[in-house]
Amino acid sequence: MAQTTHPTPPTAKKEPRVFELHGDKRVDEYFWLRDDKRQNPEVIAYLEAENAYTESVMAPHKALEEKLYQEMLGRIKETDLSVPYKYGGFFYYSRTEQGKQYPIYCRKKGSLEASEEMLIDLNQLAEGKAFMALGAFAVSDDGRLLAYTTDDSGYRQYRLHVKDLTTGQLLPDTAERVTSVEWAADNRTLFLVVEDPVTKRSNKLLRHTLGGATVEIFEEKDELYNLGLGRTNDRQYLIALSISATTSEARYLPSRQPDGEFRVLFPRVDGIRYFVEHRRDEWFITTQDGGKNFRVVRAPVANPAKENWREFVPHSPRVKIDALNLFAKHAVLETREDGLERLTVFDLESGKSHRITFPEAAYTVGGATNAEFDTTKFRYAYESPITPRSVYEYDLDTRAQTLLKQNEVVGGYDKGQYVTKRLFATAADGTKIPLTVTYKKGLKRTGKNPTLLYGYGSYGISIPDGFSSNRLSLLNRGMIFAVAHIRGGGEMGEEWHEQGKMMRKKNTFTDFIACAEFLIKEKYTSPDRLAIQGGSAGGLLMGAVTNLRPDLFRVVISQVPFVDVMNTMLDATLPLTTGEYIEWGNPNEKAAYDYMRSYSPYDNLKSGDYPSMLVITALNDSQVAYWEPAKYVARLRTLKRDQNVLLLKTNLSAGHGGASGRYDALRETAFYYTFLLTQLGVEK
Repeated sequence: MAQTTHPTPPTAKKEPRVFELHGDKRVDEYFWLRDDKRQNPEVIAYLEAENAYTESVMAPHKALEEKLYQEMLGRIKETDLSVPYKYGGFFYYSRTEQGKQYPIYCRKKGSLEASEEMLIDLNQLAEGKAFMALGAFAVSDDGRLLAYTTDDSGYRQYRLHVKDLTTGQLLPDTAERVTSVEWAADNRTLFLVVEDPVTKRSNKLLRHTLGGATVEIFEEKDELYNLGLGRTNDRQYLIALSISATTSEARYLPSRQPDGEFRVLFPRVDGIRYFVEHRRDEWFITTQDGGKNFRVVRAPVANPAKENWREFVPHSPRVKIDALNLFAKHAVLETREDGLERLTVFDLESGKSHRITFPEAAYTVGGATNAEFDTTKFRYAYESPITPRSVYEYDLDTRAQTLLKQNEVVGGYDKGQYVTKRLFATAADGTKIPLTVTYKKGLKRTGKNPTLLYGYGSYGISIPDGFSSNRLSLLNRGMIFAVAHIRGGGEMGEEWHEQGKMMRKKNTFTDFIACAEFLIKEKYTSPDRLAIQGGSAGGLLMGAVTNLRPDLFRVVISQVPFVDVMNTMLDATLPLTTGEYIEWGNPNEKAAYDYMRSYSPYDNLKSGDYPSMLVITALNDSQVAYWEPAKYVARLRTLKRDQNVLLLKTNLSAGHGGASGRYDALRETAFYYTFLLTQLGVEK
């Protein structure tokens, strides 16, 4: 695409700061952009100048941006209702209303025909605020009290509120920096997990009596671990889980004994994670003791020692166990095999099992809200790149299933007009890398099709092959959408993750490049028609592969990108840093330092030609601080020798996930779709 003349971009001043470790010297000219309090007028002025430049560059395409927004908005059922679920004597659901940014949370007593009781209207809570997010949502066992948390900055810092549902009044009981909330069975005791105010590591377990004292009952002091809190599906036990990237340790307390002491189920053993559920005086333990892909064992609560374990589901090197849904008479196991998710039903009375099957080549499936324990009905959500999200209710005895709701694509949608394929690229070491490719039926592989390749590849997180009605605006314009299921993710089991982390992290980058080369070789696209996208750790991926192969891509969209690896991982005061030594390595050790230094995007920028790039960040991001992408763009501006566009767009009132309101979020998508389409020359 021919380049047009753009206004002059901002120039960030240089204030070189030298860092030296392990005999290596790094010079950071833009360290001054870091402002922990996010209030430095000079920093804000620079970010605003970049925003103004971005706006001016994109101004000629406002009509397309508005067209895309209206297209995407037109596919959404603005006034809608979630699938109600039963808990206690009530049916709970959320609903949206046309013109309102946020959902409204409600319930009905006894029957869906009963009158509605509104619990939380996020639109009211958001009045006068640019951001609003709901965190925890926990109703007491008697249904009279609601504990919930909200974040109004985007920094993922949540405040506790307790509402008396009989009067509609908020109680004076509050707490700050709350990351987990659970009720005890007495309907007056709340257990909370709170985070460290500096590192944001969830580290303290508190017990709070309504109207009374808050007492700290446990602190997780190991900086590699975070603390989480849950309750077994039968509601009998509270579980406090200390977990690192490789190891976990569970503490349990009968929910009817809130004043009791949490007891350790099994002491932590390095390299073994385990998770627990409960049924009829028996623990069901999903554990890596016996294999990294997990197995499930049963153990008596009275004496759960290892010698009393009974194997329920054995370990398999080909099948990773993701979750166990436990009910009074059944268990539903969520697993991942050959890169696809599976559901297996176990009858705990007869010992028989069967699998729920799915017909498509690529899809994502998992348990939906299953709040009842004594039931034979299991709800799951299914979708694929061409099938909208669908919630089913499955009878665990009769195997009959009912579609409760499929998200409506307003204006009509025919999935038969689209194609999804599961393909495999070959990495340099011979490993087969799954690729999911979706496009409009009838598309011919000319080698020139505009294509968007998405990737992530970290933390063992699997990128779901899900549906997006927004994406139809790309597919309908002849674009191909592809997802590279690269190593570092979890698509092919725990080993897949391990082959893309620590001292093997570069596999993630070379796998992605192999996927891009495969799409080109198979004539789906070409380098001048190929765009790539990733966010957070996927933004690290974008930076690394762009440094390695800038010739391979035409457009890069990098969202809240983790690009300043060295400075971040050497600063233990930043959120997430120390707990992630197990994912990236500890650069205080020379071998890890040298390896990370060799791929850190910010530290490996060099003079040369780069693709067109849009870098998106947010001022209140607590996971990837805004200054990482800001510094990256500032340095890249001084090194790039091409005339391709480089834009930085900062949301000054949001966090890691971008805008919280649904219409605002849609505007953000329309913006980066506009950048993508115009840079690829697809301007219909």
